[in-house]
Amino acid sequence: MSSLTAANNSMSRLGQSAASVERKHKAERAAKDHNKKFKLSEMPRQDGKVAIVTGGGRGIGFEVALHLSTLGAHVIIGGRDEQEGLAAAARIRKEHREAKVEFQTLDLGSLQSVRHFVQRFKNRHLPLHILVNNAGIMLVPKGRTEDGHELHFGVNYLSHFLLTWLLLDDLKKSGTPDCFSRVVNVSSSAHRIGEISLNDLNKSDYYSAHGAYCGSKLALLVFSLQLEEELTAGGSPVSSCAVDPGMVHTALYRHIWAPLRLAQGAVAQLLFWTPKEGAATVLYAALSPALEGGRAGGYWANGRRQTTSAPTSDPQLQLSLWEASIGLLGLQ
Repeated sequence: MSSLTAANNSMSRLGQSAASVERKHKAERAAKDHNKKFKLSEMPRQDGKVAIVTGGGRGIGFEVALHLSTLGAHVIIGGRDEQEGLAAAARIRKEHREAKVEFQTLDLGSLQSVRHFVQRFKNRHLPLHILVNNAGIMLVPKGRTEDGHELHFGVNYLSHFLLTWLLLDDLKKSGTPDCFSRVVNVSSSAHRIGEISLNDLNKSDYYSAHGAYCGSKLALLVFSLQLEEELTAGGSPVSSCAVDPGMVHTALYRHIWAPLRLAQGAVAQLLFWTPKEGAATVLYAALSPALEGGRAGGYWANGRRQTTSAPTSDPQLQLSLWEASIGLLGLQ
């Protein structure tokens, strides 16, 4: 090998090495940006607007209700635990004396409770500009709702489908071409490993708490995307999106295996986000002027629109789940 050839080979190896280092640095920067917690910028006042937040008595839902209240919105917290919900509303009013916030009973384990909640709301002839479907359960033991549905499927998904369906007319009437009403469904990155079996939506054949949870969050995301399609096709001034709030340290984890729960408590500050941090993207999707005019649709995580798992983009699955849900709920 000539000295010239050897020099060329050496330069080539150096170039490849430099390119490899640069790719590594780019990957590290991208990972750092991805892991950086999204911080909500100042949002516009919401005076005169009405918002419903399910599960607003604690965790992410409480932080969403609190922030909406500070911006002047009339916030209705829907939840099963009356004592917790009333205490949450009182706490918000204590921190912000002018806050318009209230609690109304809403048990997502009962379709009748959902219908009663909606009827009470409609009887007041209030507008509705923001609906945040936040409440949920995770990894609970096998069980059924009052109506016989698997708990995760019934609470996390089906009752929110019914709630949204029954409130759609109110959302449509309250939205305008310049200021859309918004439906924000709190999903999870767990949707990526979830499955939907249209022949066994209630997990009758085989039960896994983890599988049921992931499947319910996938269903909520698929519903969000199909709802956005329906709203867009109908020219309605309402947007629909799903949000991943991140790995947030909330009471949802109370059903995990005891040793893991202890470990979770020990590392919570290192690995988990606070409820306030988790609420940031939810609030961004609900309030940001940058998403006005129907630009709020899709799936959001850490303040950015994200891609989703393959099943969510299957139009047949979207439509089939939509129709199956309507059938289960006896809707027209």
